[in-house]
Amino acid sequence: MLHEVTVLKDSYKDSVRLLEATRAIQTADGVDYGWSVMATDANLETLTGEGFDGFGTVTANDLVIAIRSDNERTAAEALELAKSILFSVTTGSDDDTTASVDSLREAIAAQPDANLAIVSVPGPYATLETHKALTAGLDVLLFSDNVPLADEIELKQRARSLGRLVMGPGAGTAMLAGTGLAFANRVTPGPVGIVAAAGTGAQEVMSLLDRWGIGITHVIGVGGRDLSAEVGGLMALSAIDALEAHEETKAILFVSKPPSPEVAERLLGTSRSKPMIAAMIGLREELDGVADGISVCNTLEAGAALTARALNREVPDLIGDCADAVATAMMSLDQSRRRLVGLFSGGTLCYEAMTIAVPHIGPIHSNTPLDAAWTVPAPDGVHVCLDLGEEEYTVGRPHPMIDPQARLEWMSQQVDDPTVAVVLLDVVIGDGAHPDPAGLLAPAAREIIESGAAVVAYVLGTDSDPQQFEAQRTALREVGCIVPDTAARAALAACAFVNRDPALVHDEVSA
Repeated sequence: MLHEVTVLKDSYKDSVRLLEATRAIQTADGVDYGWSVMATDANLETLTGEGFDGFGTVTANDLVIAIRSDNERTAAEALELAKSILFSVTTGSDDDTTASVDSLREAIAAQPDANLAIVSVPGPYATLETHKALTAGLDVLLFSDNVPLADEIELKQRARSLGRLVMGPGAGTAMLAGTGLAFANRVTPGPVGIVAAAGTGAQEVMSLLDRWGIGITHVIGVGGRDLSAEVGGLMALSAIDALEAHEETKAILFVSKPPSPEVAERLLGTSRSKPMIAAMIGLREELDGVADGISVCNTLEAGAALTARALNREVPDLIGDCADAVATAMMSLDQSRRRLVGLFSGGTLCYEAMTIAVPHIGPIHSNTPLDAAWTVPAPDGVHVCLDLGEEEYTVGRPHPMIDPQARLEWMSQQVDDPTVAVVLLDVVIGDGAHPDPAGLLAPAAREIIESGAAVVAYVLGTDSDPQQFEAQRTALREVGCIVPDTAARAALAACAFVNRDPALVHDEVSA
């Protein structure tokens, strides 16, 4: 195998563009490994571990494209493909292009009507760039991770004083006035405004509501730390206030993991003029001081259902023939197969699945455990749910929503494990995701099923998403997967296989 390294000096690209280029390299014919990254010490260390060298004197502002391939021609073709993605700049129209700029000031000069900045630079630089955007009068989607907590508090306090939003850090999903930002699904306009401290949680509820014929006004992501006692829900409050004042928004759906008690009281203790539903995933006890007109539940399905009912809309049948399909598939399971293995690309969906499953099947070990004792590596024979989008699984490779390869490797490990009863998957489609995830995952799922285990796969998306929602579901069904209608039902279906009880699919999670 040839190891080719190309260094492009002073060519900073944000993480989304880098991930797109990496995905293209890795799927190119003849390429064994490819990565498009900025030349940080950590990234160079990873590349060195993969057998690459010859970087020369580089800085974090230099772009490195590393390709391991079977010959020079395929390496050259993959390199040109990566460059075409990295250096193409469009405004969203197929025939409308604009020149690249080197600073926020130049970008504003080129697009003076802009009112939003997406900041996607390494964490140490993100704070300064966000301050610049606020000074310029822009709202900010702060996609960057690794922003210090003290900086986040300072940025959000300043944003509130200016009447602006800082969505993030680590805000992977938003949709403003019909325009999706980062990972988002294509939904129809409608009466629901969503505030979310959970990226795939936001995607799940916006997709459910769209599929039920209820559209969305805005989706405002606030970042996972916003509801901590330290940050105090600063942007959640701003977002709720903004949707409260927005005439087209008729109901507000708030999505999060359970916040600190002080933040919960601040967010939910004040009456609103519009119905508000708080879907706090995994909430285990009733909250005190919830104002009239605000409903609280603990799953994403329940949040979407309560929102629909608040608008006097019907919630469709969410079970259909799922319980019957589980009962049929269960008949071929060997009695020794009793383990659940969850392999997720969406962290929120992984967390929700565990909160639903633990009361039915007991402790689940995870890299994001519900209990400090349930960590990984896990002992033999226990249930496991992994969020493969966490940093420990994405070093040196794209996020699993963009490139399913890491998950395929985990799926292949389940084929030879005679203790596995069911493998639970999420398949997230939409803008930013892989163009055909089911096309890659279905053959691996077939191998698991042929080995004697079951596969439950939930597709998160809408009919308007470019990957075609129903086509993705059909591809998985055709190889024998159980494909439920919500992420919550998928978790229950997995529990049903473990406990050999198809009735679990009917468990009440839509309060």
